[in-house]
Amino acid sequence: MTALEPSACYRAVQTRDARFDGRFFTAVRTTRIYCRPICPARTPRFENCTFFPSAAGAQEAGYRPCLRCRPETSPDLAFWRGTSNTVARALALIAEGGMDDEGAGVTELADRLGVGDRQLRRLFQQHLGASPVAVAQTRRVLFARQLLHETSLPMAEVALAAGFRSVRRFNAVFRALHGRAPSELRRSKAPAGTAATGVTLFIPYHPPYDWESMRAHLEARALPGLEHVEAGRYRRTVAHARGAGSVEVAPAPRRAGLRVTLRLPDVQALPMVVAQVRRVFDVGADVDAIGAHLSRDPRLAPLVARRPGLRAPGGWDGFELAVRAVLGQQVTVTAARGLGARLVAEYGEPALTEATGHPLLLRTFPRPERLVHEDLRRLGMPAARAKTLSSLAAAAVADPRLFQPGASLEEAIARFKRIPGIGDWTAQYIALRAVREPDAFPSADVALLRALEDDHGVRPTPEALLRRSEAWSPWRAYAAQHLWAADAARAQAPSPTKDTHAPAAATAH
Repeated sequence: MTALEPSACYRAVQTRDARFDGRFFTAVRTTRIYCRPICPARTPRFENCTFFPSAAGAQEAGYRPCLRCRPETSPDLAFWRGTSNTVARALALIAEGGMDDEGAGVTELADRLGVGDRQLRRLFQQHLGASPVAVAQTRRVLFARQLLHETSLPMAEVALAAGFRSVRRFNAVFRALHGRAPSELRRSKAPAGTAATGVTLFIPYHPPYDWESMRAHLEARALPGLEHVEAGRYRRTVAHARGAGSVEVAPAPRRAGLRVTLRLPDVQALPMVVAQVRRVFDVGADVDAIGAHLSRDPRLAPLVARRPGLRAPGGWDGFELAVRAVLGQQVTVTAARGLGARLVAEYGEPALTEATGHPLLLRTFPRPERLVHEDLRRLGMPAARAKTLSSLAAAAVADPRLFQPGASLEEAIARFKRIPGIGDWTAQYIALRAVREPDAFPSADVALLRALEDDHGVRPTPEALLRRSEAWSPWRAYAAQHLWAADAARAQAPSPTKDTHAPAAATAH
């Protein structure tokens, strides 16, 4: 289904086809409720149904979310992804609170994306059936509903966490939308907890999901003191202006999603940290659509079939990911991890065990302000690489939005390459992992070239690989992930002896 064709949508509703969960929502005119395609309620009559590409579209049209299928727990999918990068970048900014601050509106959002506000509104209506303001408000309301259902946070904390300025405004919005107070939506069996002592949330994804590949990627790069992977669980510290916290992520038992436990010093940090978890674990990827597109290439088809749920891991923080990328230039993953561990131990802020809840989570990643004037050569790296890190820290201090989505992939690459010491490979890698550009592709990467050797052991040139990758657009980042996985598997080791993310030729740094 490439568009919202009503008869196709209705067939999916009749069969409760889970493949379409998150791709559209069904609004019922007689009940004024909107549902997921898998809702267990009795199937409404076709003539009473209206289909929306997003929950925001249904909500803006005056429908309220179903209490049985809970639209807030739907996978974050959309059939249009890959066709409107502007909307995808806008949604990423909104998810990170881009319209939550006072004065932040559609005009500012459009300016950051390099388009006019009228064009942005038109694109949102075309692809989501809702305005950017409605999308931002729906995000807040649905997140609040999730907190009400899954936690026992006090109402005041739920309101603050969801971005409402006051409990009064929170109550008013819920009464207008649901016809009842927020407290009436709360489930008494929700586990006890606060943001400081720990709250647990469910983050859904559309299966399949290759958890083992994701876990292995994170474990191979985990920095001692900052991260810890154990028994299939990923833990790390979280930095905040009011102190350190932590996050723990593991597969949810018998459910298509992740179980995330957060311990944070400020409840208002919850939506931002949840957005970071979603980015790192790539839960919004439409692996069916991506796999079908990449499988058109006969070399990629068997790789996709071997790992149908493979995701492209993201970076927890843009600056942190960029530093890791620079540390990993032309060295092994193990060597880069050692440098990163020394960096965290020397310059990271201490984190108390009472705050993180785990004795091995000891420090947060150093902020750019901490590194900008330091002589990083003392960590045992070449002078040129230390200078690149200092330039990177200075650029991050000067532009707090340096690692946020912009007008285009090309604009992001150019922005990073203006930093002294950052070449094309590093810029593409940062765009892939930190900015979450699905078409980023470091064509000079030695492992990508090695994975496409022919039967005689001849590798393509970076230029030839770049030309070939054009057919994989707009999902070249996922093609790279499949090729990296294939190269690592061929080496028959979790971490290849050579860096799987090193440029094939010398770059500017």
